[in-house]
Amino acid sequence: MLSAGSGPAGTRTNMRQIGTVELVGASPSLLSLRKSLDRIAQSSAKVLITGESGVGKELVARAIHARSPRARRAFMAINCGGLAETLLESELFGHVKGSFTGAYRDKPGKLELADGGTMLLDEVGEMSLRMQGLLLRVLETGELQRVGADGATRRVDVRIIAATHRDLRAMVSAGTFRQDLFYRLNVINVAVPPLRHRSEDIPLLAEMFLRELTRENGSVVRAISPEAMSALVHYAWPGNVRELQNVIERLTVTLTSEVVRVGDLPSEISPVDVDEGASARGRDAAREARIADVLYRRLIEKHESFWEVVYPLYMEREITKATVRAIVDRGLREAHGSYRVLTNLFNIEMRDYRRFINFLRKHGCQLPFRNYRVRPVPNPVEDNVAAGYATPAASAFH
Repeated sequence: MLSAGSGPAGTRTNMRQIGTVELVGASPSLLSLRKSLDRIAQSSAKVLITGESGVGKELVARAIHARSPRARRAFMAINCGGLAETLLESELFGHVKGSFTGAYRDKPGKLELADGGTMLLDEVGEMSLRMQGLLLRVLETGELQRVGADGATRRVDVRIIAATHRDLRAMVSAGTFRQDLFYRLNVINVAVPPLRHRSEDIPLLAEMFLRELTRENGSVVRAISPEAMSALVHYAWPGNVRELQNVIERLTVTLTSEVVRVGDLPSEISPVDVDEGASARGRDAAREARIADVLYRRLIEKHESFWEVVYPLYMEREITKATVRAIVDRGLREAHGSYRVLTNLFNIEMRDYRRFINFLRKHGCQLPFRNYRVRPVPNPVEDNVAAGYATPAASAFH
């Protein structure tokens, strides 16, 4: 994990940067990452940073820049998934006066502003195929064309770092990401591990966030109790470092006591109240229930896709079949047993409906939809309808 000072305007990300550029942690994976960044920084080769949402991919990019010979020049970042295509094109390449409504003057894009420095293309997997083609041209020629420039080009010397939480290889196979662009970007790959894979770093991160955010927010909170710290360490952190930072900030703003107690933590993090002699199976079930709850809320409240939130964790054996079944169970309750409604609820495109059903069936996560249907009050006049409701000929999924 990194914490970094503020950069040029327009480069902020969802994870606020705290302190100076440094790697915080002592886990083997963090130490290995730190060592590799020192070597990577000395070249100008393109870098592709991969990892789940919230692991700190932009902060890793900033660390590369800060260690590089380009450190005294600009570091610019743009979220490729946060802007409409036309706005992204203008922000990235710039525009000339009169090129579109509202273009009252010439404006350089971030690639020009980063000349001599580093440009981070965050969430590059969200780029449209057209934008991918425009970016590829810059990578191949070192030249860009402002929107509306009528063929005039400008040379730029920029180190490109791209970041994504998506599987770009799978996107290449699906035809949604250009293969030639993928190979251009994936010269050096840096995989940032999720926080659950380096739980020994959690106390260091929590204490660093507490120290900095207490000062920033004028908080009275000074310490985290051993019990509360243990709960933080054993939580799965599906939102990774960003989620940890947000939790600590919430505590520094809302608490009036100097010490964070376990009861002060959010319900999904606080351990359930069990007897000292509770079995390991019971504790595991409680942990799985908390993980399922967090992942379900990411699907419903943050509108993240099942393929991005649940599927990779299951395939990498980070969550169990029981956790997936719990998520599906909760969704079917909301969808009243309709798998088609569930598909939409889990932010899955309808063209992937059959793939979703096949995944559930193959991995034993398919639940009988009839158990979730709201049955009408029995009515003798409508017995034939009620009887037909559960006939064997009924479709297995709706």
